[in-house]
Formats: sequence, C-alpha cells, structure tokens
Amino acid sequence: MPVAVHAYMNPFTNHDIQLNKGDRLYLFSDGYPDQFGGSKGKKFLYKRFKELLVQSSPGMSQQIKSMKEQGEQIEKALDEWMTGFGKHYEQIDDITVVGLKI
Repeated sequence: MPVAVHAYMNPFTNHDIQLNKGDRLYLFSDGYPDQFGGSKGKKFLYKRFKELLVQSSPGMSQQIKSMKEQGEQIEKALDEWMTGFGKHYEQIDDITVVGLKI
C-alpha cells in the first residue's frame, strides 16, 4: 500500500518484529531501484538494489562495513549507475535510503 490516498485502499496492518543488537533495518523509496542508467539505460531494479545491500552487510563480506561506509557504497553505486559507460542519466524521482543499526 502506498503511503498516500488512492482510489483503491486496503487497511494497513501492524507487525511486531523481534530485533537484536547489531540488526540493520533499511527503509527506502522506489526512487533508487527505479533510476535509469547502466550501459543500456535500464532501471536499477529491486533485485540489484537488494544484492547491493546484502553484499555490504555483515556476514556477506570479509569486512563488516560501518553504516557510514555502507551508505557511501550505496551512493557510489548509484552514481556509477547513472554516469557510467560514458552516459549521464538525470534523476527521475526522489531517492531516499535510510539505514538503522540496532
């Protein structure tokens, strides 16, 4: 459900999630995965975005990145996506990514 008013609205549901020290949560808009770029001018997509988050998270790499380092990596990946391959794609939507470490 979008956080807005639309013609078709379902009720929101609440969920309780047990968090532990060191857990990381990510909140993001659709702007990052929807951004055009790369060699063929395609969207970044959710699959590639998820892989980027997993690659820079604890347990998936040899060195655990701090939240600041991970944020820098996420920003760098998007910049390279939008400006790589001798092209420059304009940002088409708002891009919001928030990472929280418990």
